[in-house]
Amino acid sequence: MGAFPNTQPLFVSLAQQLRERIDSGEWKGGERLPTEAALAATYAVGINTVRRAVGRLVNEGVVVRRQGSGTYVSVQASRRASPLIGVIVPSRTYYFPTVIEGITEVARTAGATLRIASSEYDDALEIRCIRELLVAGCAGLLITPTLHLADPTARLDLLRSLPVPVVLMERMPADSPPDDGLSAVCTDVVAGGYAAVRHLARRGRRRLGFLGRRDTATADAALRGYRRAIDDLTLVDLPGAVVRRDSWDDAALADYAHRAHSAGLDGVVCLGDREATALLPHLRRAGLSLPDDLALVAFDDEEAADAPLPLTAVSPPKREIGRLAASTLLRMMGRGGDRAPVRMLLQPVVRERASSAPVPTRALQPLA
Repeated sequence: MGAFPNTQPLFVSLAQQLRERIDSGEWKGGERLPTEAALAATYAVGINTVRRAVGRLVNEGVVVRRQGSGTYVSVQASRRASPLIGVIVPSRTYYFPTVIEGITEVARTAGATLRIASSEYDDALEIRCIRELLVAGCAGLLITPTLHLADPTARLDLLRSLPVPVVLMERMPADSPPDDGLSAVCTDVVAGGYAAVRHLARRGRRRLGFLGRRDTATADAALRGYRRAIDDLTLVDLPGAVVRRDSWDDAALADYAHRAHSAGLDGVVCLGDREATALLPHLRRAGLSLPDDLALVAFDDEEAADAPLPLTAVSPPKREIGRLAASTLLRMMGRGGDRAPVRMLLQPVVRERASSAPVPTRALQPLA
């Protein structure tokens, strides 16, 4: 049978695997479970571990013990009626609230209960959240892991080893083998970077720059999309106009604004909304008027519409990410246990606002 993770007590892991088999319909309501000795032999654990695991299920109302007869699946097994889904996101205040709304919508329709935790981009806290949700009896896990802050191989191996189905959200395993069993539902960030450049090019912008950070999960993918679009659309390649930092303070933003003016940039892709908003006053001080002299496209579309100058932004399909991730997990948890791995990439859209509005005097160049 399945391997047990070392993130929780052995009897808890065993209880989860037994519950999963009940949830899948392998053991139906009123059916007797194998004997404790048989379960111990099947799972290669001791009798005491089996007794503690079954006792946990008795306390949860999943099974009932009948003296002299054995242990039976409860006809009103609460776990089957209302599966518990664990959700771990890096933040409950930025980006992911909309993802959670999509998850909640699907869970409510399915009669599932959610237990939501935030890792706060903290690797150790994420491990604790995983352990706590498993101990709480979650039958499946939706997670946005901190792959860019920890050892991604070790974290993905841990998630693969869990005794419940797992679906990643907004994190696609990199360099994994073609037969990797982890499922993931993500925004196509490369496509987002590409779409931002295409949008600017369609507005007649030819000398573009890229301002971003190095330490975010989407940083490399957005830049790959930007660079490919520069090549595909035969725009001016200005390597000095591409600047990435671990963080952007006022001095760094002012330096980039002067760089943009000196290089004659007429468009900038900025990862993400907060950096783009903070860049606006520095561009004005450098003598650049938006969108006449320079058009700006942000990435994330969390705060772009509320900037002093409403920002055009690449907008990921956050709610749909949540919906599809939850639907995929429920299918994997459902009767029959369909565990076929799923990899989905959803295209973002560019929402145009004032920062890249067409300038009447600018000759627009048609692009493919």
